[in-house]
Amino acid sequence: MKPTKALDWLLEKDQPAVRYLALTRLTGKSEDAPEVQAAKKSITKRGWGAEILAKQNAGGWWVSDERAYVPKYLSTNWMLLVLSDLGLTKEDPRIAKAAAWWMRQLATEDGGFAPSGGKRGHLCTTGNTARALVRFGYADHPKVKGAFKWLAENRDKKGGWSCWGSGRNLDSWEGMSAFAVYPREKWSDDMKSAVALGAEFFLERELHRQGDHYEPWYRFHYPQHYYYDLLVGLDFVTGLGYGGDPRLQHAVAHLEKRRRRDGRWNLDAVHPDVEGNMADWYTKHPKDAPTPFALEPVGGPSKMITLAAMTVLERLKAAK
Repeated sequence: MKPTKALDWLLEKDQPAVRYLALTRLTGKSEDAPEVQAAKKSITKRGWGAEILAKQNAGGWWVSDERAYVPKYLSTNWMLLVLSDLGLTKEDPRIAKAAAWWMRQLATEDGGFAPSGGKRGHLCTTGNTARALVRFGYADHPKVKGAFKWLAENRDKKGGWSCWGSGRNLDSWEGMSAFAVYPREKWSDDMKSAVALGAEFFLERELHRQGDHYEPWYRFHYPQHYYYDLLVGLDFVTGLGYGGDPRLQHAVAHLEKRRRRDGRWNLDAVHPDVEGNMADWYTKHPKDAPTPFALEPVGGPSKMITLAAMTVLERLKAAK
């Protein structure tokens, strides 16, 4: 294993977003360090961030000016989730304009977010949207505060969440990922309880024990959209401070096993990567199948996967 060479690869200047995130997450550089500032300013000038922004409409949206959520996975909702992962913030007026339009489209009367707005929030959409908006710099926005209150109020009493009324399950992870980036000083007592019980729900299942073995969970993906896999679970659990829990052993062993000899990790697949009933449904309804979106070639070394994996390993090391 040669993690130093993998880090050097992440720090290359071809993808300034990855360089910026690697500098701050993996090398301990502060936000005001000159090389960090230079990388951050370059995100909108070249690489994936610049390429996505170049396709944005002057009105602030992508593909459709009627709905932010469709078509999957090319419209505004999905592009903003990726841009939030790449380190963009509302300091860029294009992000600010898109985020304002996005919130108007998805906000619900009960304080959450849903694919088409309306009266009732939806767990996956609320979690994903809240996480992205915090990263964009909207932690103090009333709709974002409302979304975190919604997440706390709509959890299962025993821990975890349910997406589309399917019952609490590992696939309903988005609320946990939102809290992983929400400043702790903003957590209410209800939020603290929701996170603690949610973490226990995932940990007691060792991030993978739910029904029969499901192979897509063992493949690493980017973007994740609303799908779960072991790296997704490790990312939010360690981000919430549970890196020292011994019940992560199964998932960590799999992560280590998937590391290449050069210290990198591959992009195994892009979504929709599904099996069973959902795969059958897409076969029968091909017109409703989402259009896959990828930043990197499937099957090859991935900077996004490697960045996430190395971030997880750094948190695990710190937790010892």
